[in-house]
Amino acid sequence: MTARIFKAAKNAMQSGMAKTRDWQLDYEPEQARVIEPLMGWTSSTDMKQQLSLHFDTKEDAVAYCEREGIAYQVIEPKGRIERKVAYSDNFAFGRQEPWSH
Repeated sequence: MTARIFKAAKNAMQSGMAKTRDWQLDYEPEQARVIEPLMGWTSSTDMKQQLSLHFDTKEDAVAYCEREGIAYQVIEPKGRIERKVAYSDNFAFGRQEPWSH
């Protein structure tokens, strides 16, 4: 049983950074999913795939794994790209390039 510790990325429908500050612990699947013959749904008997734990810090998540004897892998988050130019700068009075329209 291996666990992944990572920071969740923000949702595509989300403009703010809510729910992206917590560290999340998910378990790797131990068994492959199978297709149920009657309905054709995908199912699994691995119940740990449904479990997701949230921690305030990475150290808390690592301490939990070490205390419980769970093998883990930490995935560091990528840096956030900050926007350097605001939309309102297109209409600024001291604009370097002339307005093209």
